[in-house]
Amino acid sequence: MLQALFGLLVVLGLLVAATFFMRRIYGGRPFGQGPLKLLGGIAVGNRERILLVEVEDTWLVIGMAPGQFRTLHTLPKGQLPQGLPGSPGQPSFAHWLNQVMARKNNPPE
Repeated sequence: MLQALFGLLVVLGLLVAATFFMRRIYGGRPFGQGPLKLLGGIAVGNRERILLVEVEDTWLVIGMAPGQFRTLHTLPKGQLPQGLPGSPGQPSFAHWLNQVMARKNNPPE
């Protein structure tokens, strides 16, 4: 009986220690609230996606496929269109991405 109680206390102590160290590692922030934010994404194939990720004051357009990630483009932080994706009268992420890429390829003179 005493051994079982001692084992239980050791396991509980390990859980408390693990929680303490995880908070130290993440700086007290809840998981997923760090400097990275996923702003949007679109599927371009069965297993391929294009993602828009915010890192501090920069947006990254990232291509994602099984086993690989590639930075497709880097943009300064801007504003996303308001509203639900695909709602009438509101541009979707795909439409916004096409506009940004067109501006990059055809800069105003």
